[in-house]
Amino acid sequence: ARPIVVELFTSQGCSSCPPADALLGKLSQRQDVVALTFPITYWDMLGWKDTLATDANTRRQKGYAQAMNHGGVYTPQMIIDGVNDVVGGREKAVLAAIQARRDFILNLQKQQLRQSLANRQIPLDVPVVLTATPREVHIVVGQAHDSANHDATIWMMRVLSQGTVKIGGGENQGRTITYRNVVRDLKAVGMWKGQAVTLSLPRGDTQVPHDGIAIVVQQGGFGRIIGASMISHSNYYAAQ
Repeated sequence: ARPIVVELFTSQGCSSCPPADALLGKLSQRQDVVALTFPITYWDMLGWKDTLATDANTRRQKGYAQAMNHGGVYTPQMIIDGVNDVVGGREKAVLAAIQARRDFILNLQKQQLRQSLANRQIPLDVPVVLTATPREVHIVVGQAHDSANHDATIWMMRVLSQGTVKIGGGENQGRTITYRNVVRDLKAVGMWKGQAVTLSLPRGDTQVPHDGIAIVVQQGGFGRIIGASMISHSNYYAAQ
């Protein structure tokens, strides 16, 4: 089964975020999870400008809020596989949501084996193969095996595996926090409409410090995630 994608929206200026940051660090060690940190900008007004935050991360969280019909955004928020949101510091709730998605995917695979997707429309997952060479990143998204109309966004995220910050102001003044799998750059690089897609993209923007790549295939743009893959920093370095 593909990995479950967990997205943490956090801020260095948020006093309730450090437990969620620590939990994301634990999840980043799991092989069955793609755990990503998205530092946001709107708490910069509290007296400390987040050194890792980007406007793109903030826009992504607001996109989720609109798609989920939420009245606003908050931190720490974890989005599980694009469909559920959980307060990021509530470990039991986060783990339960991850397990629920894992059970859903395994049950889905059993249904796909038993039934013809052409006769019954079952939401599907697609395989994503991600490789890197010294110059390029290669992405292959598999083909759908049903006749439904699909419309999914292929997101590419350049990821910094670890960033340690000594916070000099705001609600967390004086604390030193280590963040894991920080999304430093986020772009839609293609669309998936059911056909197989192959993309070859430049390996990286030297202006964006990163040592890993994550690919997420997501219905609409902020809907259910149907495919994901990540090259961690060790394998990314090995391809240089």
